[in-house]
Amino acid sequence: MYKKWFNILLVSLLFLLLVGVRFYENIFYDPLATYFENDYLHKSLPDINKGKLFFHIFLRYYLNAIISILIIWVAFRKKSYVIFSIFFYDIAFVVLIIIFWFVVSNQFENHYLFGFYIRRFLIQPLFVLLLLPAFYYQLKHYNPSSA
Repeated sequence: MYKKWFNILLVSLLFLLLVGVRFYENIFYDPLATYFENDYLHKSLPDINKGKLFFHIFLRYYLNAIISILIIWVAFRKKSYVIFSIFFYDIAFVVLIIIFWFVVSNQFENHYLFGFYIRRFLIQPLFVLLLLPAFYYQLKHYNPSSA
């Protein structure tokens, strides 16, 4: 009983860490944040230090990914879920960063919303919101003895 409540508390604290990363997003270099807040369809793209931008996206993505994988570990305590999540996050990062590089390199030409949403997937912990219910569903429907 206490272990269950401790796990709930720990998952809650980890989610608060994700909120903290979002709250302190200003420590990461991202000139596109203010660009997308305003009338970006009628403004030119700001000067971007691509190396610095991609490094900070990498840091933010993997900080969110590590916290998300810890959430998955605490919630399920299954090594296979953690291993799958690591591969999922790594493959998703490679695919998304290549697409984002292409969109940024082309100055978001006719791809404003596409670039906006790719950036969102890179800087926000959205994948944990997909993986948690998927793992829960798998646990309940394909391995009911482990639930």
